[in-house]
Amino acid sequence: MAVVVRGPPACVSTRAGLMDCTPAVYEHAAYLIGHSPWEVSRDAELTYQSHAAAYCRYHHSPVVVSIDIYNLEGEAYGARVAQPQGNGIPAILEPLCRSVDELAGLPTFDPRSAGRIPMILEVARRLADEFPEADVRIPMAGPMSIASNLLGIEPLLMDIVTRPEAAAGALMHLVEGQLRFARAVADAGLDVAFFESAAAPPLLSPKMFRDVELPALKAIMEQTAQIVGRPVPCVMGGNTEPILDALLETGTGYLINPIETDQEAFMRKVWDRTEVRVRVNASPRIMAQGSHDELRAEVERIAAISAGRENTCFGTSALPYETPPENVDLVKELCRCL
Repeated sequence: MAVVVRGPPACVSTRAGLMDCTPAVYEHAAYLIGHSPWEVSRDAELTYQSHAAAYCRYHHSPVVVSIDIYNLEGEAYGARVAQPQGNGIPAILEPLCRSVDELAGLPTFDPRSAGRIPMILEVARRLADEFPEADVRIPMAGPMSIASNLLGIEPLLMDIVTRPEAAAGALMHLVEGQLRFARAVADAGLDVAFFESAAAPPLLSPKMFRDVELPALKAIMEQTAQIVGRPVPCVMGGNTEPILDALLETGTGYLINPIETDQEAFMRKVWDRTEVRVRVNASPRIMAQGSHDELRAEVERIAAISAGRENTCFGTSALPYETPPENVDLVKELCRCL
């Protein structure tokens, strides 16, 4: 059971210097206003209220405006997002396509009218107006994540193994849709963050990542950076240390160091690339269920492996829905004390 903290916590003793704390708030925003992720994800007013409540509580950066961040494009292409039981996260359960050939034949969607994208743009614009100091961003999925939603991860991986050129072509076909999406975001005066965890090892080997996924991901990220006028984040969970060099080739200005990888090895590889901001993620279990001592130890662990590197921050994987806000408050206070 998580501990409710009363009063200011004792500061962490470290020589790391001040560390920003940037929790990842998606479905947890729904918890803060007492609604299920499904209810919030389908309603513009509730989406606004949830993310406004989260920002007022945590003042986190960036504010990523969505609850189910990987579903927007799949739904825009025509897939159905299923309502989960209770407080589960909405997901696409029935594939729209049966092969990468069908995926490559999908018509490009119009972000001005497709699915929930217009709603998300409207809410994000409202949040940016209400909180002009906030870094408000629209989540955009990478090609592998979109494809896995539209085809299913197992059929997609089978096609990647048996027909890598066709699979790479299907992923490249998704580039234009994402660029149209990015232009709509820029036209609304907003910014983007890319999410692409479906492409990380062990789902793809480092060689498959470079041969099949990287050309499309790199094309999207480089051209999106031109559209919005700056490098864009590439948020990818999983064992990413083996593909870190390839990720840096996308030109991203922001990477996460996921809890699922060798975080110390990741930091060694990226240490001198200080133009890239690195968010070192804490354990989601500890964030949601940790005791005071466990939370403190997690902050100290991340501070130790980050100490001395500029442009680094303490972060989280997506906060579980029922994460006690007091736990996040404690972690933020500990980070301020560094």
